[in-house]
Amino acid sequence: MAIFESLLNTFETGSGFWNPIVWLVTILIIFLIIYILRGFGNKNYKINTEQVKPFLSGNPEYDKEKMHIKGSNIYWGFTESLKWIFDNLNKMHTGNTSDYILWFVVIISILFLVVGLI
Repeated sequence: MAIFESLLNTFETGSGFWNPIVWLVTILIIFLIIYILRGFGNKNYKINTEQVKPFLSGNPEYDKEKMHIKGSNIYWGFTESLKWIFDNLNKMHTGNTSDYILWFVVIISILFLVVGLI
């Protein structure tokens, strides 16, 4: 019994306390409150009916391929306004991994120089 009594004691720290029983009871009470609130929900819900379909402001739901918005459409204005930057970056793009590692080493060395001089 002495082992269990030491487990039930409060573990005091400089910024609070830890008592597993108190935390367990608190979590159980929170879950009980959540379960009671869930019971007040609408009981007219039926699965596999029109209720499960998304509301699209009265528009019909098309296939997922037709409804999917491509990333190029979302970022169109961004890419158009910075087209001159993307064109220059595409010219530098070789697809060779060693080129990317070289750029990484150069940028990191410049950052180390800047941080070292400050």
